[in-house]
Amino acid sequence: MTADLFAGLVERRDEPLADGAWVLRGFALDIGQALVEDIHAVAEHAPFRHLVTPGGFTMSVAMTNCGQLGWCSDRRGYRYDRIDPVSGKPWPAMPPRFGRLATDAAAHAGYDGFHPDACLINRYTPGSRLTLHQDRDERDGTQPIVSVSLGVPAMFQFGGNERAGPKQRVPLVHGDVVVWGGASRLAYHGVLPLKQASHPLTGEYRFNITFRAARWKAEG
Repeated sequence: MTADLFAGLVERRDEPLADGAWVLRGFALDIGQALVEDIHAVAEHAPFRHLVTPGGFTMSVAMTNCGQLGWCSDRRGYRYDRIDPVSGKPWPAMPPRFGRLATDAAAHAGYDGFHPDACLINRYTPGSRLTLHQDRDERDGTQPIVSVSLGVPAMFQFGGNERAGPKQRVPLVHGDVVVWGGASRLAYHGVLPLKQASHPLTGEYRFNITFRAARWKAEG
C-alpha cells in the first residue's frame, strides 16, 4: 500500500470535527517537504527517543521536541521542561516555518493570536500507536492544539471529554492539520496502530508535529 491510495483526501478543504475542532485538509501540503527537512534538522540536535510513562511502559512512538519547552515523560510523571533530559541542553529552537504554520492554521480555524512555545514531534513506524489521552499539562486551556500530519497515512481517533464516550475515526494524510480548542480542548484523542505503507518523503514513517502554548498564562 502506498500513500497514492489516499490522494483524493489531500485537496484543500475544511471539515468540522466537533464543536471548536476542525480538520484542515491539505493545509500544510505545499510546505510538506520543507517541514520534513526541518524535522530532520531538529533531530540532529535532539534525537528521537522512546519515552517511559509514569507507570513504567515504554511508548511505541518515538518523540523529540523543539521550542522554549519540551514535553517529557518518565517515572516521575508528565511535564514540560526547558532542558532536554538526554543532552542536558535546551531544546532546539522552533524552526520559523513551524511557528508560522501553527499561527496560520489556528487563525484559519478561528483561534487568532496563537503563538506556541512548545512543539512535540512524534515519529511513527508500522504498528506504533498513541493511546487515548487528553492534552491537559498546559497551564492555559483557552489556547488550542494544532497537530500536523506528514508522511504515511494514519487513523486518528477523536472523542469527547470522557474516555469511554463515542469516538470518531478520522483518516489523516500528508499535509492535513487538525486544530481543536474551546469546547473540544480536552477531548480524548489518539492514533490507531500505524499500517504498513510508504511515502515518497518519509519512507515507512509518519511524523506528527503538535503545537501547544504550554505556559501561555504564566508568560503572557
